[in-house]
Amino acid sequence: MVRDTGRITLLRSMDRPRTVKTAANIQKVKQRHDRLRIFSCRKIARDLRISRTSTQRILKDDLKLKSYKKKTQPKTSEAQKAKRLKFANWIRTNFRKQDTLRFLFSDEKMFDIDGVYNSQNERIWVPSRADADVKGGIMQVQKFPKKVMVRLGACSKGVSPLVIFENETVDHERYIQEVLPVALKFGNNMFGDNWTFQQDGGRPHIHRKTQDWCRTHLPCFIDKDHWPPNSPDLNPLDYCIWDEFVGASNWNLVTSKTTLINELKRSVKKIRPEVVFESCASWTNRLYRLKQANGNCLNK
Repeated sequence: MVRDTGRITLLRSMDRPRTVKTAANIQKVKQRHDRLRIFSCRKIARDLRISRTSTQRILKDDLKLKSYKKKTQPKTSEAQKAKRLKFANWIRTNFRKQDTLRFLFSDEKMFDIDGVYNSQNERIWVPSRADADVKGGIMQVQKFPKKVMVRLGACSKGVSPLVIFENETVDHERYIQEVLPVALKFGNNMFGDNWTFQQDGGRPHIHRKTQDWCRTHLPCFIDKDHWPPNSPDLNPLDYCIWDEFVGASNWNLVTSKTTLINELKRSVKKIRPEVVFESCASWTNRLYRLKQANGNCLNK
């Protein structure tokens, strides 16, 4: 057959016949996948009396599917989407690319002494669950951990000094007295008298006195009528720089509120300047993506 046709074509496969990844099981897995909103490989494998590994191979090899984790994002209404698009158009109309590199973005974040860890990526490789527990496989958290709120600014030239609130409550008066002067000094040191301050729609930020202070003292700022609501994905701190900040922190050293504050002060100095610059420099591209997404929230 090889001499005559150049290949071998057999009437039946000479491999061992399939007993698990059969056409019937493949069809059953496909039907379950198409019908169920929440799909569990373990449950399907138990129902079909095959292994979970075989179920995963059917999904991957035969049905050509891939597994993705669910992502969370703010829920935006149609009115909010319209405001987000309006903001993107306003920025693109009134600011050039080089103007946005002189934006000072700001945001706040809460930290507690339990620290931050990634349950998906931080794995412990040991022979058994008991060994994993011994080697730190259990993350103990307190019911009411001590917390501090921090405020940070970021621009294309770096990050501002960290403002720490040991008392978590921040009203407009505290915001005006403790945050805005730091932002003003940092912005002037970086850009002189030609820069723009950004703040989100938090209650202390949109207060009348806060808006008046910004108009009086800042060269330029994005007022409450322009920054769109429910838009953390438009702030470089939210979608990039906070992750860099958390990754630079050594949470093993945090055992009390005092050590938490000390570690936060050390960590802000470890933020890589190239990460900050890239996140700010690509901000206008993000606004373009927002337009393509019809105002929907953007993934990181």
